[in-house]
Amino acid sequence: MHKFITALGLLGLSTLAIAADAVGATEKQATNWHAIIMFCIFVAMTMGITYWAASRTKSTADFYTAGGGITGFQNGLAIAGDYMSAATLLGLTAMVYAQGYDGYIYMLAFFAGWPIILFLMAERLRNLGKFTFSDITAYRLDQGKVRTMAAISSLTVVCFYLIAQMVGAGQLIKLLFGLEYNVAIFAVGILMMVYVTFGGMVATTWVQIIKACMLLAGGTLVMFLAMSEFGFSFTNVLEKAMSAHKLGDKLMYPGSLLKDPVTAISLGLGLMFGTAGLPHILMRFFTVTDAKEARKSVLYASGFVAYFFNVIFLMGLTGILIVGQNPEFFEGGNIAGKLIGGGNMVAMHLAKAVGGNMLLGFLAAVAFATILAVVSGLALAGASAISHDLYARVIMKGTASEASEIRVSKIATICLGAVAIVLGILFEKQNIAFMVGLAFGVAAAANFPVLILSMYWKGLTTRGALWGGYGGLSSAVLFVLFSKSVWVDVLGNAAPLFPYTQPALFAMPIAFLLAFIMSKSDSSVRAGQEIEAFEDQYVRAQTGYGAASASNH
Repeated sequence: MHKFITALGLLGLSTLAIAADAVGATEKQATNWHAIIMFCIFVAMTMGITYWAASRTKSTADFYTAGGGITGFQNGLAIAGDYMSAATLLGLTAMVYAQGYDGYIYMLAFFAGWPIILFLMAERLRNLGKFTFSDITAYRLDQGKVRTMAAISSLTVVCFYLIAQMVGAGQLIKLLFGLEYNVAIFAVGILMMVYVTFGGMVATTWVQIIKACMLLAGGTLVMFLAMSEFGFSFTNVLEKAMSAHKLGDKLMYPGSLLKDPVTAISLGLGLMFGTAGLPHILMRFFTVTDAKEARKSVLYASGFVAYFFNVIFLMGLTGILIVGQNPEFFEGGNIAGKLIGGGNMVAMHLAKAVGGNMLLGFLAAVAFATILAVVSGLALAGASAISHDLYARVIMKGTASEASEIRVSKIATICLGAVAIVLGILFEKQNIAFMVGLAFGVAAAANFPVLILSMYWKGLTTRGALWGGYGGLSSAVLFVLFSKSVWVDVLGNAAPLFPYTQPALFAMPIAFLLAFIMSKSDSSVRAGQEIEAFEDQYVRAQTGYGAASASNH
């Protein structure tokens, strides 16, 4: 188990930690009625929100960006809700439980992406864009070609991330609610379709806000009850944890993530810049009223995420003592790491140990709500890439009516939901942790370089953007395909063609280089016009003059 979590640490976001463990679990737990009742209350509440949101969703602006009328504080909570997946609660708690300080270092890599978004991107994103980040990359370039490229890379990221979340949801429900895996997959897929199809961004935002509040409250309560057993003394917890854990003093030493510096740097780059290239996170900046609120929302989101990471760190440490030394939760012997249902259920076991079945039920419902909210955000990002970028701008060349664009978006949502259900069922038995690493790696290599260059570099031309975008996308996918994660573990070959599991360190420079070389060598008349148009773009990026304003309802 220890080795498995270490491998996940080197692979990328540990969303699929849940899945890999649950596949190995031989028996389902007894049906947890507390969890099912709380889950039903949550679903009923969010359905009510969706009904309310449907009455407010009249235009494309309402559907994609909630009419641009969300406040910075609300959007900050929603971004935090979008970012803190079930992996954050389950996977990272388990990491701290098994590896101590290394789990905390891993959280810091996640967190490092936020300052980039805050200082380099938030304001310009809001001033230049309307619905999706393709609006920015295509601002002064060839609309059709650049939007097609951005939509393809967005859909690639969304699909890999969706598979990860769907399998995670299926395994979690199987383990906690005692439901069949396929039933759980259908439940998640259908609920996600309902939220997005009827409520659009208004419903998705409020589902994310409620879920973020539940996650913060649930995690804080578990941490508070656990720390109360040690007199709220961090020193006391640390000393006892080091003496109880098999790593001893090394529990608080950094180590296993940095054994291979190339993978560690590549992972760090993927998590940092991947965050700034995730379509469902970028989309949230168009929901606020102006650039000032966009900056505020990143600040609030950073605060919520940072607070929650510290809560998880304390949950992991107290879990070593409360869960790791309680015979109820072992399978043979008093060894930290030997837990029923695998180490990734540490957070759940801790909730049960300090708050009984009621708290366990609440946390289980929160974990499921978390996956639902993230999946809804992903589906909306994927649907908008199809309807706004491909249909309205490329196929209809800007002549599509709002009603037809929303209709295409709803059809795309249902299709994405069906694809997510099918992929979730197909990949049930696969260890697909690499897909989440791929989602971040692709976002960092395909979306981020072209996006940041289009905002900051005057010399970027359509040819450079296309070479950079497609080059980053294809190299990231190929590097992962040829790595041990896929080439050996999935396809069964003897040795990997590419020695590292993380693509970002190698694919990102390819994207930047191709964009630079192809732009510099482009001497066409069109390229000259695109370079000249940067001045207008710069003024709007700085002032917001001419940017889409919030609707008034």
